[in-house]
Amino acid sequence: MPVTVIIPTLNEEEWIEGSVRSAIDAGADEVIVADGGSNDRTTRLATAAGARIILAEPMRARQLNTAAEVARHDRIIFLHADTRLPRGAADAVMNAKADFGGFRISFAESDAKLKLAAAMINLRTAITRCPWGDQAQFVARDAFRDLGGFREIPIMEDYDLALRMRRRGRTRVLPLTVITSGRRFLRKGVLRTAMRNWSIIASYHRGVPPDELARAYRR
Repeated sequence: MPVTVIIPTLNEEEWIEGSVRSAIDAGADEVIVADGGSNDRTTRLATAAGARIILAEPMRARQLNTAAEVARHDRIIFLHADTRLPRGAADAVMNAKADFGGFRISFAESDAKLKLAAAMINLRTAITRCPWGDQAQFVARDAFRDLGGFREIPIMEDYDLALRMRRRGRTRVLPLTVITSGRRFLRKGVLRTAMRNWSIIASYHRGVPPDELARAYRR
């Protein structure tokens, strides 16, 4: 399928092989790993798994924009390194009558709180039509370019793109499900992480600068 999958990385040797292989199994014709300066085996493992490596300045939004500029295809899926695409994802994106969208989400770990978190995320996405980055956002490249790509900010670039694409129209949440790691939720607590995420979103809408939001997120 003429779909490019772009995966931003920074020291993701534990996850990158599975991510690249899931993209290929999902039907992607091209997989680009946009690396921001890994000093582990990320790029070596990605290449062995079948990806093309693009080196970019660190910052996820910048890495994604750099890779999108050299993508061969008009449909692009942005995939996190710890997320797995389902089989048939490329075909579903090609057939989606939408310029932007994403997938439903499930967490890899067996944890009742994570199952509840996934259900809430899927409900939120169905209502808002704003899938976030861990839901494998897809985009038509012309629409992406028209909007100027991702804003090169240290956090919230995926949410910002979703809002702008929704205002443009023709967004869709596909019925297939990506599987992603709940490692951040489990490390910091599911409820605490969810509350922190919503607090940062509220602050973003109040106009708090992204650099300040990034510092709050990482504390």
